[in-house]
Amino acid sequence: MDVKATLGQVKQMKLSSFKGIGTPMIVLASLAMIVLPIPPFLLDILFSFNIALALIVLLVAIYTDRPLDFAAFPTVLLVATLLRLALNVASTRVVLLEGHNGGDAAGKVIEAFGSVVIGGNYAVGLVVFIILIIINFAVVTKGAGRIAEVSARFTLDAMPGKQMAIDADLNAGTLNQDQARIRRAEVTREADFYGAMDGASKFVKGDAIAGIMILVINILGGFIIGIVQHGLSFTEAVEIYTLLTIGDGLVAQIPGLLLSIAAALMVTRQNESGDMGQMMMSQMFDSHKSLGIAAGVLFVMGIVPGMPHMAFLSFAVLTACAAYFVYKRNETKRVVALEQVKSGPIERQNSEPKELGWDDVHHVDTIGLEVGYRLIPLVDKAQGGELLSRIKGVRKKLSQELGFLVPAVHIRDNLDLSPNAYRITLMGVVVGEADIRHDCELAINPGQVYGKLDGIETRDPAFGLEAVWIAPELREHAQTLGYTVVDAATVVATHISQLLTNNAAKLLGYEEVQQLMDMLAKHSPKLVDGFIPDIMPLGHVVKVMQNLLNEGVSVRDLRTIVQTLLEYGTKSNDTEVLTAAVRIALKRMIVQEISGPELEIPVITLAPELEQMLHQSMQATGGDGPNIEPGLAERMQQSLADAAQKQEMVGQPAILLTSGMLRATLSRFVKHTIPNLRVISYQEIPDEKQIRIVSAVGQ
Repeated sequence: MDVKATLGQVKQMKLSSFKGIGTPMIVLASLAMIVLPIPPFLLDILFSFNIALALIVLLVAIYTDRPLDFAAFPTVLLVATLLRLALNVASTRVVLLEGHNGGDAAGKVIEAFGSVVIGGNYAVGLVVFIILIIINFAVVTKGAGRIAEVSARFTLDAMPGKQMAIDADLNAGTLNQDQARIRRAEVTREADFYGAMDGASKFVKGDAIAGIMILVINILGGFIIGIVQHGLSFTEAVEIYTLLTIGDGLVAQIPGLLLSIAAALMVTRQNESGDMGQMMMSQMFDSHKSLGIAAGVLFVMGIVPGMPHMAFLSFAVLTACAAYFVYKRNETKRVVALEQVKSGPIERQNSEPKELGWDDVHHVDTIGLEVGYRLIPLVDKAQGGELLSRIKGVRKKLSQELGFLVPAVHIRDNLDLSPNAYRITLMGVVVGEADIRHDCELAINPGQVYGKLDGIETRDPAFGLEAVWIAPELREHAQTLGYTVVDAATVVATHISQLLTNNAAKLLGYEEVQQLMDMLAKHSPKLVDGFIPDIMPLGHVVKVMQNLLNEGVSVRDLRTIVQTLLEYGTKSNDTEVLTAAVRIALKRMIVQEISGPELEIPVITLAPELEQMLHQSMQATGGDGPNIEPGLAERMQQSLADAAQKQEMVGQPAILLTSGMLRATLSRFVKHTIPNLRVISYQEIPDEKQIRIVSAVGQ
C-alpha cells in the first residue's frame, strides 16, 4: 500500500507540473503562427480551438457567481485576442499564397464560413461582416470599455472608505483579525480586477478596429496577387479572394464578438454572489403588473389589420399566462408572510434571547485615535498615508524606553469631528485633540527664528509651541529661517508619543506586569519563583511600577526592581515606601537619564528654613503631605518654575534635590505645572557623582 501511495503521489506531482504550461504554449504558438507558414489542416484545428475557447470563456463569464471569482478574465482576454490576431496573420498568408487553387485552399473552416454561412455570395458576406464589426465595435466594445473605465475609477476612489469601514468593524469587534485580512485582500483584488478590465477592454476595441483593416488589406492584396501573379480575370479574383477573406474574417470576428460579450457581462455585473441567469429571471419576471401590461400591448398590436396576427397574439397569450402564474406565486408568498406575522410574537419570543449576553458589551479601547474625514488620507496607505507606520515607530520606541509593550492604537473615522480634527483617547477618555491640515506642513518656532512665514498661525499640539501651517514648497525657506518643519503625520505621531509618555502609568496594568514576570522567569526562574503571591501580591507590584512610570522612571531594569521588592517586601506593605526603595536601587539609571554621564550634577534645592517647615508640616499631618498655606504654595511654585526655566536657557537639566520624606510629595506638586522639573532625593545621588547647587528656593 505504501509503494502504491508513493507512486500515486509521484504521478500526481508529474501531472501538476504540466498544469501551468497552457498559457505559455498558446503565447509561443501565436508567435510561431506569425513567423512560420501554417498548413491548412492545422489552421482548421486552430480556428476550431479559437471558437471553442471563446465559447468556454463566455459560458464561464455567465455562470460565475461574482466577477472576482473569474479574476483571471483580463489575462484570458488578452491571450485569446493575441491568439486570434496571430491566426489572422497565418490565415492571411495562406489565403494570399494558395487562394488561386480554390475555395478549400485555406482550409475547410474558412471555406465553410465563406460558402455555407453566407451562401457563397461575397456581397452578402461583406454586408454581414461589416454588421458584425459595427455591433462589436460601436455597441458592445465601446459600451463595455466605458463601463470598465468608470468602474475602475469608482472602485479606486472607494478603496479608502472600504478600508476604513473594515478597520471600524475590526475595532468594533464585528470582525476578527483573519476576517479583516480577508476583507482587505478582497478590496485590493477588486481594485486590481477592475483596473485590469479597464486595460483589457482597450485590447478588445483595438481588435475590432484591426478586423476592418485586415479585411480591406486582404481583399486588395488578393485582387492584386490574383490578377498580376496568377493571371486570374477580374471577376475570378474578386470572387475567390473576397469569399476567402470574408470567411477568414467571420471565423475571427465571431470568437471576437463572443469575447466582447463576455467582457461586457463581466463589467456590467455587480460584485454580488449569485447565478446571473437566476438573478435576471427573478428580477425581470417578478412583477405581474409589468407582464400584464406587456400582454395587453401585444394583443392590441396583434389585432391591428396588416400585422402578423399569429406571432403577436401567441406571445400575448404566453405573456398573460406568465403574468397569472407570477401573480399567484406572489399571492402565496403574501399569505405565508401574513401567517408568519400573526404567529410571529410567540416565535420571536422563543427565538430571540431573553437577556443580553456578555458579547453585546464592547469595552473601550486602551488607546484610540479618531480622525475627521479629511484626515483619512493620513491613515490610508493606498493614498501615501504614513501615519500608521509613524505610530508603529512611536510604539516601538516607547516600548523600548518604558520597558513594557505599549498597546496598539485603534484608529477610526468619526463624522462628529470637524473634517480636519483628530482626537486621542485613553481608556475612552479624551486626553488630546487638535485641528491640522494634512496637505500642509507645520513650521515650529523652537525659540529663535530669523523671519516670519506666510501661512496659518497655530500652536504645536504636543508642546504648545508657536507654529505656522505652510505650503510644502516653503519647507526649505522655513528651515533657513530657523524653523523646525514637520509633516502632518509627524505632528499627530509626536502628539501621541507625548501623551503616552505622560500617561505611561495608565497603560501598565495587571496583564502587562504578569507578562513581564513571565518573561523574567525565563531568564531568572529562581528570582521569580515564590515572589508572587508569597512575598508580595501582584497588585502591590503593579502599584509600585505605576508609581515609577508616573515619576518618569523606566521599568526596563525589571531584575533590579524585583530584587528590591523581594528584599523590602517582607518589611513593609506600603507601596510609597517600596517605590522609594526601588528608586534608590535604580539611582544610577535615574540620574543618567536626567543628566547623562557627567560627573557633576547641577541641582536646585530648597532653603533649609523652607525644607524644615515642610518637614514639620508633614509630621503634623501624619505623612499625608504638608499642609502649605496657599500663598506660600503659589510663591514656591513660581520660584521653582523660574529656576527650572533658567536651567533650560543654559542647556542644563532642571533637577530639584530634596529629602526622601518630601520627594514624592514635591514630585506630585510640580508634575503638571512644571513637567520639565525632575525631583530626586539625597539618597538617589550615586556615590561617584558630585552635586553643584545652582539655585536655592526660599531664600
